[in-house]
Amino acid sequence: MSTIIVIGTALLVDPAPAQAGLDSEKSATDRSGHRLTVQQWDNEFRPVAPMDRNRLTREWFYSGRVAFDVSGGSSDAFSGTLDFGYQVGIPWSVSTGVNFTYTTPNVLAWDVPPWELTRAPVTPNLFPGASISADIGSGPGVQEVVTLSVPVFGANGIVATANAHGTVSGVAGGVQVRAFSRLTWPDHASITTYGALWNVD
Repeated sequence: MSTIIVIGTALLVDPAPAQAGLDSEKSATDRSGHRLTVQQWDNEFRPVAPMDRNRLTREWFYSGRVAFDVSGGSSDAFSGTLDFGYQVGIPWSVSTGVNFTYTTPNVLAWDVPPWELTRAPVTPNLFPGASISADIGSGPGVQEVVTLSVPVFGANGIVATANAHGTVSGVAGGVQVRAFSRLTWPDHASITTYGALWNVD
């Protein structure tokens, strides 16, 4: 059976990464006139050789940061939910289903302007593990997995993760992975930003 696993370990986000940069950004205006922006910074996927030496397994590590910003009247009173996860493109499965099993990557959310991305948090695992199953047959498919959902408050903040571990097993051909982040606020409106596609061959 095909399985996707994402696991986090204790992290230290290094200050001032050598290749720091904005990867993607999306903005929207709500009914109250607030301008809401979600950004992905410093996304890095690092494919590695699978430890099980199985030709049907793909393995990688992921690090990145998500920032949100709210401008407009009473923006300090904003509250919402910031979701983080992955889209995984599977070209062909050797079984009839894909199972997702993961523990949430280590994260820390704190109030800081998006341009101050040099603070260095150390975080524990904050959320329990979970599993998701999806039947995609033996053909190609794309699965979206929300690995964490963080309540956020105030005009801005950041969620960071480092060295989250992911594997895909039971698939043939190259696998593509991209991170996404989604900000949802009380009127159920939402905005989503997507990172670049990364090949895990």
